[in-house]
Amino acid sequence: MTTNQGDHGGTSPEGTVTVTEAGSGTYTQEITAGPHRLVADEPKPIGDDAGPNPYDLLLAALGACTSMTLNLYATRKKWALDQAVVRLRHERAYPDDCVNCEDPKSKIDRIWCSIELIGALDEAQRTRLIEIAKQCPIHRTLTNKIEIRTDLVTL
Repeated sequence: MTTNQGDHGGTSPEGTVTVTEAGSGTYTQEITAGPHRLVADEPKPIGDDAGPNPYDLLLAALGACTSMTLNLYATRKKWALDQAVVRLRHERAYPDDCVNCEDPKSKIDRIWCSIELIGALDEAQRTRLIEIAKQCPIHRTLTNKIEIRTDLVTL
């Protein structure tokens, strides 16, 4: 989904994503990545449902990267992968699923990823592609320790 609402000054520099309030709803956000614009929002009744929520965007990033990685690998191997369909779902698991958690009240974020491989592939190729799916850059980022540094910009 693209939009021209809430222009904050054009494009984001390469490798930078800029998020600003779109001004069109309570939580509606405009996302700019290079020349591309998207909208994010919270579903009703919290937000206006003007775009995917942040978790949907996270899943979309993982799904897109997974599909691209599978297609790249299959193309290099000259395998008959016609299409990879990646379906993702996020959930927060309850504490009883958290056997080794430091905080017994904490929950575990769980992402379910189902991949449908369409094409004339044998079982060995299908098995290898599922292994490759787990090596996409976004999958590796999400499963590694992540450090997020947040700083205040003063004008």
